[in-house]
Amino acid sequence: MRPAFAVLLLLTGCRSTYFDAVQALCGKSYEGRMVEGTEASDKAIGEQRLVMHVRSCSASEMRIPFHVGENRSRTWVVTRTADGYRLKHDHRHEDGSEDRITQYGGDTRPGDDDLSLDFHADAHTATLIPTAATNVWTMAIEPGKTFTYALRRANRRFRVEFDLTRPVTPPPPPWGAE
Repeated sequence: MRPAFAVLLLLTGCRSTYFDAVQALCGKSYEGRMVEGTEASDKAIGEQRLVMHVRSCSASEMRIPFHVGENRSRTWVVTRTADGYRLKHDHRHEDGSEDRITQYGGDTRPGDDDLSLDFHADAHTATLIPTAATNVWTMAIEPGKTFTYALRRANRRFRVEFDLTRPVTPPPPPWGAE
């Protein structure tokens, strides 16, 4: 969290958690841009229209489809856990069936900033994608300004920033959505 923003929160007595801040966006969509990508395949992603849609929210789960051009295969699933939060990547084919590489992700650790969360790869991810065993995904929100999704590990960086000042028309449902 930026120091000035933290001071503002303390002075106003307003303390918002990540989950509450993102849920305030429920039903809305935002366009983003890739600001960092170190893989050759990232260039093609960065050339597409990138849209996140905070599509469904409950007290314990948020589903946020991430559309890359016409590809509607990706949904971020953030759930509350007893110890924090969990991020899973739900990947689907156009017919709605699960991709072979799906449900990977990780959990937060105690001490994460409440508006910026780091999700550390879990055992399922390490088994499914051995090169992702050290992945750390970050999801951060600066309410009213930006939402950031990022991935980092040794020799790998990927980051997309979404402009929360300009909602866009919600895209079609992600593949496999009911």
